[in-house]
Amino acid sequence: MEEPRPDRRADTEERDVPPAFDALTDPSELVRGDRTRDDFLDAVLGLTEPATVSEVADLAGHGVDAAREYLAWFERMGIVTRVTESPTTYRRNQSYLNWRRVQRLRDEYTPEELIEFIDRETDRIDAYVEGYDADSPDEVSPSTAASGADRTVESVWSDLSEWRTARRNVRLLERALASEESGAADREAAV
Repeated sequence: MEEPRPDRRADTEERDVPPAFDALTDPSELVRGDRTRDDFLDAVLGLTEPATVSEVADLAGHGVDAAREYLAWFERMGIVTRVTESPTTYRRNQSYLNWRRVQRLRDEYTPEELIEFIDRETDRIDAYVEGYDADSPDEVSPSTAASGADRTVESVWSDLSEWRTARRNVRLLERALASEESGAADREAAV
């Protein structure tokens, strides 16, 4: 198996710290350029539902013509997808953003490190499963769990959010590991 480039490997101290998943896809790494482009990128990355060109323009603080231009460019890059034609609406392409995260994980960590991170996240998930006696955070009612454990709804909601995040992290780590193993098999088969 081919090792990552030296500048892409974690040093000894970094190996003990799991990746900061929220920081893996830094928008400035996706697109570099002037502030207008960054404003539009921030706007589309913040979309939680489809938005019209004028709504994206308002979010970015720029004109509709500039929004059309950048949204068309972001669509070609895969950052957004067009949902409707009239009015033209776009949504953030979460699949693309997840793919970028997986690529960065593959570039920055060895398979052994990815396995360690999966183990840590799985331990977190197991603790939530045991603590809430449920297989999924979707099975837990925050208000019922809070009143039954003499906790605040906010603290239970926070746990459920972290549980969902840990599950998402495991999926991304497993994809990165599977991609890495697939790449190694491809390299071996070519020899």
